Amino acid sequence: MSNLYIVRGVPGSGKTTFANKICDKVVSADDYHYTDDGVYDWKLENQGAAHRYCQGKTRSIMETGKDVAVANTSTTVKEMKPYYKMAEEFGYTVFSIIVENRHGGVNVHNVPAETIEKMKNRFSVEL
Repeated sequence: MSNLYIVRGVPGSGKTTFANKICDKVVSADDYHYTDDGVYDWKLENQGAAHRYCQGKTRSIMETGKDVAVANTSTTVKEMKPYYKMAEEFGYTVFSIIVENRHGGVNVHNVPAETIEKMKNRFSVEL
């Protein structure tokens, strides 16, 4: 059976670093925001498209039967539901892994501290 790892946490917690250590196939909504020359260009109006892109890449990998890690903030159950549905559809085992920033990591996308605090406050561990 194949595995889906949902790697969750606030910006700077090490989600992508951890995901790359446990899985060869890692996807993230952040991937969508990189330009062809490698510059990170986040815009609020692109968030929906970024998450659709991430879900599409995840689906493509699941169609091959390979393990996949999704490294997004996933602060709410609603944000994880599409991945749980895909996992059920493809017969994947799901592991939800919360990564905490206990190493003093700095978020590489310059997310403002007040935004990170809001994410922490809405972070849900219930299903």
